[in-house]
Amino acid sequence: MPARPAVLSIRKAPRQSRSAHTVDAILEAAALVLEEGGLESFNTNAVARRAGASIGTLYQYFPSKDALTLALLQREEGKYREAATAAAGLPDWRAALGTFIEVSARQQLERPNLARLLDQEEGRPDIRAALDKGHSFVVLMTTILERAGRSDSQLAAADLLALIRGMTDAAGERGERDPDDLARRINAAAFGYLNTII
Repeated sequence: MPARPAVLSIRKAPRQSRSAHTVDAILEAAALVLEEGGLESFNTNAVARRAGASIGTLYQYFPSKDALTLALLQREEGKYREAATAAAGLPDWRAALGTFIEVSARQQLERPNLARLLDQEEGRPDIRAALDKGHSFVVLMTTILERAGRSDSQLAAADLLALIRGMTDAAGERGERDPDDLARRINAAAFGYLNTII
């Protein structure tokens, strides 16, 4: 993988708990600024004000707005990956897939404005290249489907992830707020797909 441009890299990794707390506060402030004001109001000065930090403190860790955006995407993806990994580890493949779908619906609709705006930013080629997101989720879904005894587990995993992402993103864009209803609909589509494609 090519080196990440310096403008996207975190400048200084937090080494002490106080520094980690500062970075967490800056990232949560960034999330709140995005949620409340959209991309138009998202800038390092607004984030520093919201975090109660100086702009100099923010720049100690994040050299640019893009680095802050990438770190926020990585934070949200990390939470999603952790919950999806736990779901994929369930012994019954049906329960694992259903829980994976629930996790996906919640990730999109718990903070729908944030998820929608981060999805938009994730579409930028420089951000997408720095994330390298898809592979780990394909591995998790393939693991679930292998337990179901599918010979086409990799292809089916890619199809199901596209289906889940398409439905969750569309629900977020429509402003849906009910992750349980979204999960129910995705389950119907996913298990229908699996029952049809033998």
